[in-house]
Amino acid sequence: MVNVIAKRDDNKPTPITSKEVSVYDNGIEQSIKNFSLDPSPAHIVLLVDNSLSIRADVEKLEAAAREFAYEIFEGDKLLIVGYDEEAEIVSDWTDDAKGIEKSLTLFRKKGQPHLFDAIRAVVDQALRPLQNQKRAIVVISDGLDRGSKGTFEQTVAELQSENIAVYAVQAVDRTRGAIRRDVPKPRVVIDKLAEGTGGQIFSIDNPTEAAKGICDELRRNRYVLSYAPSSAPFGQARSLLVLGNQGITVRAKSQQQPN
Repeated sequence: MVNVIAKRDDNKPTPITSKEVSVYDNGIEQSIKNFSLDPSPAHIVLLVDNSLSIRADVEKLEAAAREFAYEIFEGDKLLIVGYDEEAEIVSDWTDDAKGIEKSLTLFRKKGQPHLFDAIRAVVDQALRPLQNQKRAIVVISDGLDRGSKGTFEQTVAELQSENIAVYAVQAVDRTRGAIRRDVPKPRVVIDKLAEGTGGQIFSIDNPTEAAKGICDELRRNRYVLSYAPSSAPFGQARSLLVLGNQGITVRAKSQQQPN
């Protein structure tokens, strides 16, 4: 099973069919068993960088999170988590916009950003129990990680294994490119999180566009694709490429992790 975002470039609402997409597993085209629109409600985690050095004030972080409270569709639920060295729930699963807005006053900038550990904690504790439901993470950050126990590669692999898309509302890079060679650059982290999981990147300077774009496509443009791989080497990750016919834009995760 692969979650796919598919849109017609002319914005016509006609559902996209399996005949209009192709899937390649390890470079080999596969036979699609099913490709269907998934209009079900979403569980969306807003993962907000609460760390002391992020180059965005608390008000901007609050504004980015607040927009989602008013853009989600009926049935959608939000979980808001702030992180520095630890990940803490700011607002538990809810669709109560006023309650969410009130809880955002709890944001306090402190400590170092353990982004990778925060993502893995959210996957393990909040999203894995919702295995058969539509799940996504929105990272509100510049992508910097300082001190996580888990690696970036482990984090992306876990997201791909769980079929969880990561979107980013991207803040200004606080390092300005000055970072140790053995540490992933923040911009690269954001790019690879989105590309590797089929998500998308928005600017923190336009939170309304980000919230509307993410919520709209999760409800209106999310499809589920299933196929049986013709070859699946035991214990190995495989490259994945989903393409649309001319006039159709498609996004999906970039790898299938071993079962």
